[in-house]
Amino acid sequence: MTNNIFEQIKKVNEYGQEYWSARDLYKLLGYTEYGKFLPSIERAKESCKNSGQNIDDHFAGVSDMVKIGSGAERTVSDYSLSRYACYLIAQNGDPRKEEIAIAQTYFAIQTRKQEVQQQLIEDNKRVHLRNEMKTHNKQLAQAAKEAGVINYANFQDFGYLGLYGGMRQRDIHAKKKLTKKEAILDHMNSEELAANLFRATQAEAKLKRENILGQSKANQTHLDVGKKVRLTIKELGGTMPEDLPTPDNIRTRFRFDSDSDSGSIWSVFQTLVRYNS
Repeated sequence: MTNNIFEQIKKVNEYGQEYWSARDLYKLLGYTEYGKFLPSIERAKESCKNSGQNIDDHFAGVSDMVKIGSGAERTVSDYSLSRYACYLIAQNGDPRKEEIAIAQTYFAIQTRKQEVQQQLIEDNKRVHLRNEMKTHNKQLAQAAKEAGVINYANFQDFGYLGLYGGMRQRDIHAKKKLTKKEAILDHMNSEELAANLFRATQAEAKLKRENILGQSKANQTHLDVGKKVRLTIKELGGTMPEDLPTPDNIRTRFRFDSDSDSGSIWSVFQTLVRYNS
């Protein structure tokens, strides 16, 4: 039996998501009966729960029709398993079985590879959005200046107050537990950066569109835009920006070009090539 056999029984649903049938998997793991395989699934589900994952996202109970002879069919229970679920099942199996040992190695490597690829994709998004923020913050600053804003730091705070439910920049900085020299934008994931990018672009557009003049009115405009973005996130069932995880400084993960995102994206691309080669 080769490692590739696990890929041969992999299936893909109508949404393009990969999964494995428990009734296909149990035979490859050295079990003679499906019923004897179920305790391993239950232990794996418990491990999934303890790791903070949603069990239903990885162990989907389904029913299948199987032939029992003479053209007749009957319904049997099954599980559609994610790659992570297969990994947990293998980890909860008997390592003395050659089949289990092979599966443990295979799914551990493949699960880690998937995690790394997803992290690289997230880092790529962060690099791109971080550079977009740099560009649009300059444009917002120019629009604010034309509106008569004198205290730009105060103007910026009002945007954060709206988006972060009353938190100023210093409050966000403290919540992320950053040092004084660290920029909060460098410690935002792609979701949080996207929310701030939307705030910045819409505030700039509103200042220009409505020809808003004066520090006070500009501050109020930025506050209102921030609140609208926050309300949209809430209506969509999203996580409030202040509750999103704080990732490592994006500048320490990849080469960061302060003027263009071309250098950083090229760095991410090279990493992906090296990893998959």
